[in-house]
Amino acid sequence: MNDPVNSTILLLDIEKYSERDDVEQAFLRRMLYDLTDRALLAAGIDETRRRRADRGDSVMELIDANCSVIALLRALLTEMPARLHSQNRRASASARMRLRGVVASGFVAVDPLDGWVGSDLNHACRLLDAEALREALRERRDDFALCVSDTVYQGVVRHSHTGVPAEEFRSVTVDSKNGPLDAWLHGALPQEDPRGADAAPAAPRPTVPGPAPAAGFGGAPITGGVFGGTNHGIGGGTFHGNVSFGDGGRGERR
Repeated sequence: MNDPVNSTILLLDIEKYSERDDVEQAFLRRMLYDLTDRALLAAGIDETRRRRADRGDSVMELIDANCSVIALLRALLTEMPARLHSQNRRASASARMRLRGVVASGFVAVDPLDGWVGSDLNHACRLLDAEALREALRERRDDFALCVSDTVYQGVVRHSHTGVPAEEFRSVTVDSKNGPLDAWLHGALPQEDPRGADAAPAAPRPTVPGPAPAAGFGGAPITGGVFGGTNHGIGGGTFHGNVSFGDGGRGERR
């Protein structure tokens, strides 16, 4: 195995790739490679300054550490979304592609079988699979969501170079089997709870009214009591004695 070399790491992954059939997957792979090549060329990174690994639904690029990370980020924030949107407009629904992306940096070794090894690369892959990044893409109208490692943020992004505005990145902590990882998500953070603390209170449940009190003489409700003497019923009959309503006593009919 060769000695580890410091590189910029670019990872791109297609959303819902496994849900497509073979023909659609083949098309999406070609589309992914074309978009990646164009974005890297826009950043001034040609094929002699990078190394690619095919991961089926994703692509991994090891980029010469001497290449401008600022130019790479600028291309990913402008060139990539614009070309992706343009291609999706012309594609059928089943051939439209949405991408998650990660930019990180670190030491990676390449073995004779072209296997890539390094904890920095492992961490970048954890960011690519992070639920925060997946959820961010699901919630956005845009077709691209980008996350950068804390090292890239501290070394490049936080200085807010032209085309890479630091205020558009939000801090996130990603859980992984190697422990929590600090990273920075471009754009708004996903809503963990759509009904958070600021959500409007739920509307009160409607109440079903009980039966209205019986109407008495003159329209007043009868809530109890006793009528004595002679009382005329609704059907014209006559009641003698006491007639009770509510808890005023038991009536007698004679």
